Amino acid sequence: RFQSFQNVGKEKNFVFLSKKIEPSSVLKTATLFDGLKKELAWNKFSGPTFTESYCWPPVALGRDVVAISHQGNDPLLYIPPLLTLLPLNSDCQALPNMNGVSLILCPGWKKAQLVFDLLKTYRNSCRHLHPVLIILGQNKEAASQVEIWGCEVVVTTPYNLLRLLEHNTWLLCRLCHLVLDEIEVLFSDTTEQMFTILNCYKKATAQAQGTVPHQIIAVGTQWNKHFTALIKEFMNDPHIVITVIEEAAIFGNVQQVVQPCMNSNRTAELLKILDFTQRNLQKVLIFTDSVTDVEMIHKALKSNSIVSLKKHKESKCNAECVLERWRKVHSSGTPAVLVLTDDCLQSLGITDATCVIHFSFPSPEVFGQRLQSLSDNFCTGIKDSAGDQEHTKAKSIILLTKNSSCHTPGILRYLKHAEAEIPEELYDLTAMVRESEEDEKFSRPLCASLKTFGICRNRMECPDRHQINVSIDTAQNIADEMIETRERVTILPLLIVHATNYFGRIIKKQKDQYTILAKEMNDYFKPSGHRISVNSVEKSVLYGLCEGAICHRVQVMETPAKDEENVYKVKIKYIDEGRTSQVNSDQLFHLPAKFQSLPPQAVEIVVCRVKPIDNEVEWNPKVTEHINHKIKGKLHHAKVVHTLGKTVWVDPMVGVTSLPTMKMWINEYNIRSEILSTGLGTDNPEHVGEIQKLCRQIPVLDHAEKLEHFTKENMAGLEEASGPQDTSMQENSAESSNSSVTPPSSKPSIVSRTEDSTVHQQKGCHPQIKWFQDNVTVTLKVQILRATDSKWEFSREKVAFSAYSEGKLYVADLELNQSIIAEKSKCVIKDREAVILLAKEKKGAWCKLLKDKNVNVSLDFEHWEESEDEKPFTVG
Repeated sequence: RFQSFQNVGKEKNFVFLSKKIEPSSVLKTATLFDGLKKELAWNKFSGPTFTESYCWPPVALGRDVVAISHQGNDPLLYIPPLLTLLPLNSDCQALPNMNGVSLILCPGWKKAQLVFDLLKTYRNSCRHLHPVLIILGQNKEAASQVEIWGCEVVVTTPYNLLRLLEHNTWLLCRLCHLVLDEIEVLFSDTTEQMFTILNCYKKATAQAQGTVPHQIIAVGTQWNKHFTALIKEFMNDPHIVITVIEEAAIFGNVQQVVQPCMNSNRTAELLKILDFTQRNLQKVLIFTDSVTDVEMIHKALKSNSIVSLKKHKESKCNAECVLERWRKVHSSGTPAVLVLTDDCLQSLGITDATCVIHFSFPSPEVFGQRLQSLSDNFCTGIKDSAGDQEHTKAKSIILLTKNSSCHTPGILRYLKHAEAEIPEELYDLTAMVRESEEDEKFSRPLCASLKTFGICRNRMECPDRHQINVSIDTAQNIADEMIETRERVTILPLLIVHATNYFGRIIKKQKDQYTILAKEMNDYFKPSGHRISVNSVEKSVLYGLCEGAICHRVQVMETPAKDEENVYKVKIKYIDEGRTSQVNSDQLFHLPAKFQSLPPQAVEIVVCRVKPIDNEVEWNPKVTEHINHKIKGKLHHAKVVHTLGKTVWVDPMVGVTSLPTMKMWINEYNIRSEILSTGLGTDNPEHVGEIQKLCRQIPVLDHAEKLEHFTKENMAGLEEASGPQDTSMQENSAESSNSSVTPPSSKPSIVSRTEDSTVHQQKGCHPQIKWFQDNVTVTLKVQILRATDSKWEFSREKVAFSAYSEGKLYVADLELNQSIIAEKSKCVIKDREAVILLAKEKKGAWCKLLKDKNVNVSLDFEHWEESEDEKPFTVG
């Protein structure tokens, strides 16, 4: 077993090798075809990089390889040597009359497309290379129609390969080279599929005829617990190349320990740890980030009769002196302990420590440097698990205090995939940091994935916001103002972002304001005298732009730095369509004030309850192209299930054709069904619920404060207050009668408990309520049309409900005659009513609902005998 350090320029690079490899560090002398070298040079390839210099030689020799590197997601780690190897094996026949094939497995369609494009770029340098990209939908006939005869390289994903194998079982029998790209993603996201494929491959290779070469190449950025099984069960004595010290430490089975303690108690905790290491003749490094800490620790050790050395930038003793003493102390049979700051580690170059103690919590950057001092004691054999203590020679101990929080997320991620034991304190500190990080994103746009699919699968890396910001998200509730009835709105999609996300306009049936405005603008700008160019273009200002006979309102988003040229490019947004573009500054005209009063008409439209197959995070371009061709610029009818600011969630959205003579519309297609029919989309039942859950984060003013505001306003004021700012907080379900909305766990205050409920009834209209019951529940039907800004609160003997309907506030504060279980009670908002389901604390019939008679509450005799199946939802 070997490991080595290589110097490339001024950088000191680490490499861990399971077998000795002579690196190919210069392209000219690399073991590649001359034509491929020329092609790489022509494409301005600057490598081989440090990692490539170690990966290329074993791959080109046909050996099994596992490579872990920071650039482990770069296909050039394996493509050049693989292309060199393919022609050498082209004459090998895996089956009679069939040549061998290479298979590259990628974690998703996007990476597969990238690899395929690179193969096409470099195929001219490789004789007879015919790569094929296979991305199949779930439609069964798609796999049976795939033609892969005559191709040498197949690029696909695990899910697509399994679909393909149902109709092309002989493919694995032809397989000579299996490449696993971004191996850690493949094994973490598609574990079951990967082992199914590998087991099928193992059986196929065992049955292969002739002298067919078999090679597995696995590249990635992180070590994964499943790699042990991959290496032991499916690979043939592979070359392991790891150029990331932290990942080498996992492979080398370094034991990671996190020791929580008080900041004031760190030194005492350190002495306890050293008491153990003293008995085991360890070589210990104690890392800290300050000179003061080094001196303090050194003094504490001395007073406890522990022989120790110290090194920091102000030390009189140089690196050579410290190293000599370090060796002498250990060779004399005494444990070696060195206290040092991080900036001294490189000059010392220690690699034979057996234990490092992180007295100061490490940042992810210095963590690897500290672990490198253990590298001589990394285990080199393949272990059954990361916690295999029999193979542990090195230990890393982190002292965790409340002051450690800023770097905890990165260290926690590492410890998780190292399978270390993690104390609750580290989880708690990390949660606080992540909450703070989310707060720092508060001015960022709301995460597109969250809006489109109801989930963001990588919140830690995602740069955007995952919580509601009222000032951004509900500043302009244009969508709500445009919607006349949620049951059916007319939508004109004009910009297709992807298969389920568009920008367009909501068209009103009667006197659509934008239609009127557009005609007036077109008429106004017809005479060339009205097209007044502007001398200086300003950011955020509205201008007119004519494209042929059509005039648009546009807003300037970006302007270049001022220069001497009179005409320059500016970035604009079409505020009534949602698209952006670049135009010359002299194309923009002065826009009269009368054309600026109508708010921007573009709204964002999201089609609900459908997502990409195979847990993909983006739509395949094939689906987006199909939908773009189908819907752009055409009228659609849709049912609105939720709105937030300028965003409208719809389900369904249907393409329609008008028959004016018969005064009717014909439904041509349902967009969701169209997507599902491609085989590249699947059901997403949680979508709407996740959006409603997200929107319950919207901060609500104290309700009594709001009611006080309404008593001071006239009816006109009432209508204003129930407009944009309030409608954004709605809880409309607009789903079937079986759907349910779960109230938030931390219940918002619906009414002030210090005021008498009769006061509320004076400040808002009391809705009509009908009720019925069975042995375990009581159902209240609140008669309220198209409720918005709905809120409710349940307590043991009270129900409070409020909502707006057609500009009026409705409030019900009910004191119950008997007790309920608040946590199991629910409310769902429908188009014509709100349905409240109360879970009884004790089974049995109630003789009456309220303690005191209320003229607005009456018994619903029609539903008194309602069966279980007809309930709108069940008790949680």
